[in-house]
Amino acid sequence: MSAYPQTPYGGSARVPPRRIGWAALDRDAPLRRLDWVLLAAVVGLLVVGSLLVWSATRQAAIDSGGDPQAYLKKHVLNIFIGTGLGVCAAMFDYRTLRMYAPIVYGLSIVGLLVVLSPLGATIRGSHSWILLPGGFSLQPSEFAKVALVVGLAMLLSEKRDAEDSPRDTDVLLVLVGAAVPLALIMLQPDLGTALVVSSIVIGMIAVSGARIRWVVGLLLAAAVVAFAVVQAGLLDDYQVKRLTAFVNPGDDPGGAAYNVSQGVIAIGGGGLDGHGLFHGPQTQGGFVPEQQTDFIFTTAGEELGFRGGILLIALLGLILWRACRIAWHADDLFGRLVAVGVVCWFSFQAFENIGMTLGIMPVTGVPLPFVSYGGSSMFANLVAIGLLQNVHVRRSLLPD
Repeated sequence: MSAYPQTPYGGSARVPPRRIGWAALDRDAPLRRLDWVLLAAVVGLLVVGSLLVWSATRQAAIDSGGDPQAYLKKHVLNIFIGTGLGVCAAMFDYRTLRMYAPIVYGLSIVGLLVVLSPLGATIRGSHSWILLPGGFSLQPSEFAKVALVVGLAMLLSEKRDAEDSPRDTDVLLVLVGAAVPLALIMLQPDLGTALVVSSIVIGMIAVSGARIRWVVGLLLAAAVVAFAVVQAGLLDDYQVKRLTAFVNPGDDPGGAAYNVSQGVIAIGGGGLDGHGLFHGPQTQGGFVPEQQTDFIFTTAGEELGFRGGILLIALLGLILWRACRIAWHADDLFGRLVAVGVVCWFSFQAFENIGMTLGIMPVTGVPLPFVSYGGSSMFANLVAIGLLQNVHVRRSLLPD
């Protein structure tokens, strides 16, 4: 018999004695196995985001005679609720989650259908919300991201026999499963969330080991579908104007391109160090619409300056790096695909949000993860962090 401990893959692992001791200790104290660097980056973004939301909404509330901390209080409440949901997602073994993936997927479809019923509400031009008592609202498409990550990971990790990659029929099943929520999201219409979902699907299929022709075909199909959607008039007029304003921002600076032009002015005016929190002329003057949600990065650029903006991007990059590391060290394909799905989700959404405030991406109305105001987005983001911690805590302590 080997003198070394057995690995999950068979054989023995030459793990140093000190590492074995830590493994035994970690099993008795799971908190030691959390990715504390990931948590620190998330907490940093939540703190900075709370200050930015407060600054972006404070002056308008004062001018209208309201509570200057109203948005801040709701934002902090959303963080606490989301943290509770994230803890729940991290507590049980993620490998048992695959059994409940069809239920989670089904509930997400029900939520998207409810939005399209008379119970749904239109906010900022998109019929994507369910209004709740007490001034709260839910956006089911945010939770659909979590459901898709888990559901697609289950389908793509169900290998038959000793195959190293999913069969073509498995990929087709994944595409059909993703097409249903994607179609419901486009009916709202919510182009930004549809793009995020598409990035999740393509990224997870690519990492699953599917043939390269699938990835190339999906990228080409996505471009063709996007062009067809615009040409067929499936988008609302304001969405089409936003897309054309991105191509030619000088054509309508006071209309469709107004948000972007004001955002660029705010970020450019911040310089290296910014005007200071609560002192940005564009922010405190209310010149940038939807600044606490879609355009929150403009508050960072104006009041915290270039250094503040780089800090936000660095914290987001740190989260993505730790998520990639968790995917790399995952014990099984299911856990790896869950982590990869979260990476694709956060990376594309952050790039799209920051890019549209800088005028290098079209305005699609997606929030900045962990920073923008919004309960549904915050809940989904923190649940995703809980899933990442779940995969990380339960991996075997093998040599890196």
